[in-house]
Amino acid sequence: MPKLQSFPVEQLHGFVVRVFERMGLPPGDAVQAADILVAADRRGIDSHGIMRLKPYCELLRSGRANPRPNVRVIRETASTAAVDGDGGLGLVVGPRANAIAMAKADDAGSGWVTVRNSQHFGIAGYYVMAAADRGLIGWAMTNAAPQVAPAGGAAPMLGTNPIAVGFPAGAEPSVVIDMATSAVAFGKVVIAKRDGRPIPEGWVMDAAGRPTTDPAAALTGGALLPLGSTAERGYHKGYCLGALVDLLCGVLGGAAWGPFVLPFLVPQRINLGREVGRGIGHFFGALRIDGFMDPAEFRARIDDWCRTFRATPPAADVDSVLVPGDPERRAEADRSANGVPLAPAVVADLRIVSEQTGVPFE
Repeated sequence: MPKLQSFPVEQLHGFVVRVFERMGLPPGDAVQAADILVAADRRGIDSHGIMRLKPYCELLRSGRANPRPNVRVIRETASTAAVDGDGGLGLVVGPRANAIAMAKADDAGSGWVTVRNSQHFGIAGYYVMAAADRGLIGWAMTNAAPQVAPAGGAAPMLGTNPIAVGFPAGAEPSVVIDMATSAVAFGKVVIAKRDGRPIPEGWVMDAAGRPTTDPAAALTGGALLPLGSTAERGYHKGYCLGALVDLLCGVLGGAAWGPFVLPFLVPQRINLGREVGRGIGHFFGALRIDGFMDPAEFRARIDDWCRTFRATPPAADVDSVLVPGDPERRAEADRSANGVPLAPAVVADLRIVSEQTGVPFE
C-alpha cells in the first residue's frame, strides 16, 4: 500500500474553490461544487472525492461541461418539475434541482424533479442530507456511464446508478442510505488499480465474462457486476435496482440511458451509433413528514429505530451493528480533526491541476 499524506479539510476545500473559479465557474457555484466534492472525502467516500477534480477540470477544459449553465425548468406541475442542466457540472446542476424538489415539498407536500443534460453530481448522499437537515425525507438518484453488466450479461450496459434516501431524526443523526446498485462503486476499482492491489472476487468480470480479482480487467473490456454478483446470490436484484434508476433518471428525465451515457473517467467502450437523450440524468425527491404524521413523533420513532438496531447482538468478528450513515459519520469526525489522507497518485494529480490552473496546492 502506498503511504498516504493527510491534508486539512479547509485546505482542500479552498484549493478546489479556487480551481473551479479559475476554470470559469462563478464564485458561488465554485463553493457549491467544492462543498460536494470535499464532503465525499470528509465522509470517507474517497472514490467520489478530490481524486475526481482532475477529470472535472478536463471536462471543463474540453468544453464537454458548461461552467456557467442556464439551469431551467422546462415542464412542471405543483409537485413535479423537469429540469435541463444546460451541460453544467452535476455539482452545480444537482443542488439547484434538489432545491426545487424541496421547495415543492414545502408547498405541495412532496416534490419530484428529473434532470437531463447534466454531468456527474458527486455523492448522492449530499442531496438527501440537505433535505433531512430541512426536516424532509430526501431522495436522490443518478445514472452514469455503462460500467455494469446486466444479470446474465457479459458487457457493461448500466452505470453504477446510486440510490440515496435520507431520514431526519431527533437526538440521533439522520439516517442516510447511499449505495451503488453495482457490487462496488467504480471508483473503488480505480483506487485498487492505482494502488496495485487485487480486488475481492465478485466485484468485476473480464472481457470474456469470467470473474476476476484484477481491477484492470474492468477497465479493459470487462465490467462491474450488479449488486449480488451471481445468480445464486441474487444479482437480478442489483440489476433491477440499477434499471429502476436508469428508467427514472434517463428515460423519464429525457437524458441518455444505459449504454448511451457518455463516460466520465474512462474512454468510451461501447458505441451503438445513436443518441437517446441529453447528458446524464438525475432524479430528486422530497417528502414533507407532516403529511403522514406529526414530525416530532416521527423523529422520536426514528431515534427509537436507530437505537434498537444498534443494540442488535453483533455477529462473530463484528464490533457492533451500524445504522446507515454511521461509517461515514465516523470518518467525518476523524478526518475533520486529523485531515483527509490522500494517496501519492491523487496528490500528483492535484499538483498537475495546480500547474495547469496556476492555483497553489501546497
